[in-house]
Amino acid sequence: MMSSLFLKLTALSSRRSRILPSSVFHPRFFSGFAEEEQSVNVHSSNTATNPCFIHPTAIVHPNALIGQGVSIGPFCTVSPSAKLGNGCQLHPGSHIFGNTYIGDNCMMMAGAIVGDDYPGCTVIGNNNIIGHHAVIGVKCQDLKYKLEDECFLEIGDNNDIREHTSIHRSSKSTDKTVIGDCNLIMGSCHIAHDCKIGNNNILANNTLLAGHVVVEDYVHTAGATVVHQFCHLGSFSFLGGGSVVSQDVPKYTMVAGERAELRGLNLVGLTRRGFSTAEIRSLKAAYRKIFMRADANAGSFEDRLAEMEQHEELTCVPAVRAMLQSIRNSFVEDRRGICKFRHWNGS
Repeated sequence: MMSSLFLKLTALSSRRSRILPSSVFHPRFFSGFAEEEQSVNVHSSNTATNPCFIHPTAIVHPNALIGQGVSIGPFCTVSPSAKLGNGCQLHPGSHIFGNTYIGDNCMMMAGAIVGDDYPGCTVIGNNNIIGHHAVIGVKCQDLKYKLEDECFLEIGDNNDIREHTSIHRSSKSTDKTVIGDCNLIMGSCHIAHDCKIGNNNILANNTLLAGHVVVEDYVHTAGATVVHQFCHLGSFSFLGGGSVVSQDVPKYTMVAGERAELRGLNLVGLTRRGFSTAEIRSLKAAYRKIFMRADANAGSFEDRLAEMEQHEELTCVPAVRAMLQSIRNSFVEDRRGICKFRHWNGS
């Protein structure tokens, strides 16, 4: 019985996988495939300069498109419409489903699941690591999603997505979930449908992003951070551990608390990212004028923000202008406003 099953698996895994012209692939992610259509036996070292390896117990559909030097370990599965770039590695028990496009030199650790059989697709760039038992590109958890609708996920290059993380596709065909480049997404994070994540962000363990959250660049969340749907996290901001963020976090700022409040500028992050002493001094001055005015005649928040926008000396600094614009944008229609701030009482 077991020997018969082994022979069937071996026969299936040794079928010829196809390499098609690079024009059928996303130009950013699949430039390394062969120029002309050809068939290649993935177990033959004579048919390619860098041959593939597929373990006899792996189930790889013969219609799957496999690049050169791909390694597929024991008990893996690859769907008929999957496309794997050169040098990809599938560790034991990892699975690729549905219309999934994976670029060069990506690694799926043991138990990772990428893609789904629902309409739409998952596109992953080059040099990404998908951690143990991570679930990437599956159906969203939005009850408004209709099974016949296409849904999409796009992930860039050089991302490290750690164990037990879940990233969902979009909730509708007119949108998509997007992850940029060079992000570190630590263990057990969740990125829900239609989120937009920029570049060079660090999401610490158990960071949970609800649907439609926007994370700009160089954002750092500490562990167990929760972000409400439709919130925006500005570039170079920091979210303290255990924070519950229900409104926008302006650029360059730091928030913390069970209902997150502004706690000042992210000075450590700004210093590490190379902001000059003069830039940080100007940001401090602008922050104090907006959020820490002890003068009884300082006026309302809107008055202070408007006054700051007219301050010629400080607004000539690009970082200050960017922070002011980030705050102003949070109050346009359909945005949630900014996190509460502690009122300065002069004591």
